Amino acid sequence: MRALKIAATGMTAQQMRVETISNNLANMNTTGYNARRAEFADLHYQQATRAGTVNAADGTVLPTGVQLGLGVRPSAISVHLAQGALSETGSDLDLAIEGRGYLEVTLPSGQAGFTRDGSLKRSAEGLIVTSDGYAVAPEITIPDDARSISINAAGEVYAYFDDTAEGQLLGQFTLSNFANAKGLEALGGNLFRESEASGPPVAGNPGEDGLGTLRQGYLEDSSVDAVREVTELIEAQRGYEMNAKVISAVDQMMGATTQVR
Repeated sequence: MRALKIAATGMTAQQMRVETISNNLANMNTTGYNARRAEFADLHYQQATRAGTVNAADGTVLPTGVQLGLGVRPSAISVHLAQGALSETGSDLDLAIEGRGYLEVTLPSGQAGFTRDGSLKRSAEGLIVTSDGYAVAPEITIPDDARSISINAAGEVYAYFDDTAEGQLLGQFTLSNFANAKGLEALGGNLFRESEASGPPVAGNPGEDGLGTLRQGYLEDSSVDAVREVTELIEAQRGYEMNAKVISAVDQMMGATTQVR
């Protein structure tokens, strides 16, 4: 009976949906996290009788035919790109991106990584790095005797010293954007890497060419909607139960068949 395998594909699909929702809920408080959505497509069909087949000597044509579906398959886990709420932290090196764009960082392999997590830190050498110690590109070093720093919406970093009232420009952060940001490869640790699907990064100054701006002293919250996730979790659970009932019903039918005398 094909129904056993069809229902099994349905249970597998709902299980993947639950796993995706679980990951979203686990990252409710992850800085700059965007929720994922599991997407599915039907499997190929077995053509018992093709539509348009001549059914009689007088040329009568079947309007629909008999096409038997063989289940469901996962087609994608898509990222829902949305701006998260901004939370004030008061830290000089916390940056939130308002709008499109990613900060570029240099990974240990020398490759470029991209993130919306602006919880930046200062290394022992004064270099501005991420929480994992990856240098932000372009590299900006804060002098040891700097009293404080200021970062404006355009990404310009100024240092202030005790002996002068005017700030010293240290450099400017840039943002990178992609033709298809949903195609970025997630690396974990709030990091992404370009892929064939995303296209190459296009760098620019914050506030220019459709890029977002920076806000110092804030961090972007996760865009996960807990109420929506719990609602979808209930739907996925019910879908899993219904497919399990199909397997139970088919098992009873097969049992009845073997007992026929």
